[in-house]
Amino acid sequence: MLIFGIETSCDETAAAIIKDGREVIANVVATQIKTHEKFGGVIPEIAAREHLDAINVVIDETFEIAKKNFNITPNDIDAFTSTVGPGLVGCLLVGLNAAKTLSLVYNKPYIGINHLQGHVCANFLETDLKPPFICLLVSGGHTQVIKVEDYDKQEIIASTIDDATGEVYDKVARLMGLPYPGGIKLDKLAQTGNPKAFILPKAKVKENEFSFSGLKTAVLRLVQSFNGKELPVADICASFQENITSTLIDKTKKLADKNNIKTIVLSGGVAANSELRKKLFALQDIGYKTFAPQMKFCTDNAAMVASCAYFNPIKTDDPLILEAFSRS
Repeated sequence: MLIFGIETSCDETAAAIIKDGREVIANVVATQIKTHEKFGGVIPEIAAREHLDAINVVIDETFEIAKKNFNITPNDIDAFTSTVGPGLVGCLLVGLNAAKTLSLVYNKPYIGINHLQGHVCANFLETDLKPPFICLLVSGGHTQVIKVEDYDKQEIIASTIDDATGEVYDKVARLMGLPYPGGIKLDKLAQTGNPKAFILPKAKVKENEFSFSGLKTAVLRLVQSFNGKELPVADICASFQENITSTLIDKTKKLADKNNIKTIVLSGGVAANSELRKKLFALQDIGYKTFAPQMKFCTDNAAMVASCAYFNPIKTDDPLILEAFSRS
């Protein structure tokens, strides 16, 4: 089954063709990082206009790659899909309308998908991963632990009560004057610093909760304590990163043990973080199976969208009436 996916939930315009939920036929992503860099974050109205400018180019390039490498044409596609939400509504509408239009033009079904479930399905791309497993989903807007009992049977068993992981990374990076996108730059600096230089607090919350607002405040006070003196930026980054990644992995491991599941996977944009991946794969030494998406499938992309349409689509009698939504 060939599914053509489109992703426009935030600041990447992406399209992809996936076979049977796992094999990547074509995968094209146009990023807007340079556009939003000057603002220090994504401006929704500008992002939506950028999607409008890029969507047809990205779709055409995806079909060109499929034709050149696999002799696949639009008429060979079995279904078209796009992210319905959560995300920036103006951005989502660009991809939603494009995918629905393609489904009508080529008389093929339209399938809507949930963006977060798409991130989970990124782990199925070019792997043999099968449920059950525990998924740690970490992104700019979400921090969740999801119990995946089957492809279409998922349950959120833990989530953040305040800031999401990626949000904290970007805010802490901004405190130290790092340019957008701050999380990526913080990760690189942390690799050169001492993770034991500063002891930062961990929130005392329930086993099914994460809380990082106190950690963010502690870093703010640490930065202020230098009172204009030169900051040991790499050491602060390393200490912060050690704190947050150990919290994420330790709590996920405990939830996996509680549910008697020995397979743990990462998903979401922060799944590209070097220390988080290192700690995840270290669990293999104590008997766990671990998976993380390839780096190109961690951030927003349409390959995960098409995979999700195959494994876990939004169930509805009439997909064409699905509307974009901002929050899950």
